[in-house]
Amino acid sequence: MSGVQLREVAADEDGMRLDRWFSVHFPDLSFGRLQKLLRSGQVRVDSGRVATNARLAAGQTVRVPPLGDAPVRSPDAPRINQKDADFLRDLILYEDDDVYVFNKPHGLAVQGGSGTKRHIDGMLKSLPNKKGEPPRLVHRLDRDTSGCLLVAKTRAAASHFGTVFRSRSARKIYWAITIGVPHPRQGRISCFLARQSTQDGEQMVVVENGTEGAQHSVSYYSVTESAANQFAWVTLKPVTGRTHQLRVHMMELGTPILDDPRYNTLENWNFERPEELGKGLHLHARRLAIPLRSGKRLDITAPLPPHMKASFETLGFNANQYDVQDIDPEDDA
Repeated sequence: MSGVQLREVAADEDGMRLDRWFSVHFPDLSFGRLQKLLRSGQVRVDSGRVATNARLAAGQTVRVPPLGDAPVRSPDAPRINQKDADFLRDLILYEDDDVYVFNKPHGLAVQGGSGTKRHIDGMLKSLPNKKGEPPRLVHRLDRDTSGCLLVAKTRAAASHFGTVFRSRSARKIYWAITIGVPHPRQGRISCFLARQSTQDGEQMVVVENGTEGAQHSVSYYSVTESAANQFAWVTLKPVTGRTHQLRVHMMELGTPILDDPRYNTLENWNFERPEELGKGLHLHARRLAIPLRSGKRLDITAPLPPHMKASFETLGFNANQYDVQDIDPEDDA
């Protein structure tokens, strides 16, 4: 770049921080360099000096000075890994101008962390929108939980769906296989959870109200079918969205989710485990029903992952016998 640019803030950039705006349009411009340009008055908004945390309004004009030899990558030329793009496209259950709904595989992390190099969030850079921006995560699933994962294509869509999830207008239904049959066979679980260090590492544990970091959690559950009073196919409907909520709730009932490596504290089985059961956490985000920006309601289901399909067949559970679409999406019980 050799000359000054005057760029107008787009409608879907309304409310964006200035430093974030620069990271989108000039992703290789360092934060330190941006601060120097702001302090010297070379970057201005509507001709006025601003700070890095200034919020932009749609229609404002951002003055971008000559950046000399600073490496600047156009957002119209994103770095795309075709292998990642093809992998994600194979997972698509639903797509429109606003969203993707992926069938997330068991064992694939949604976000990066210590020692996690391959994850959905990183691969999303290979599916840029028309502005060259990567899609945005709206909610999360645990690494070992499979099923419906919604991702927004634009900032405006991310804002809409973020509000929907926070308002609990989204209906999420999970399927699980538990060790033992919950009693009663249908009910509501309400307790406070907090992250604490245990002998097995950091976990979410049930605590008293008022404990530091405590968050209220609510889930509904219903036993769909059972096998010899040893295993149960359970439908779960979280009302809140706390970390590991469903896994902790099932453990609190004394019927942990099958092959949960973190929250199954049953040291001894009182019956023989069938060898044909699949291996891996048996928790699946089966269905997502959510209002779209168009006003229509999306209602999508994800097929069972291979390890849960094997367990369903071994235990005689027929996933096609109970059509999840028959459940009233407005029924919160």
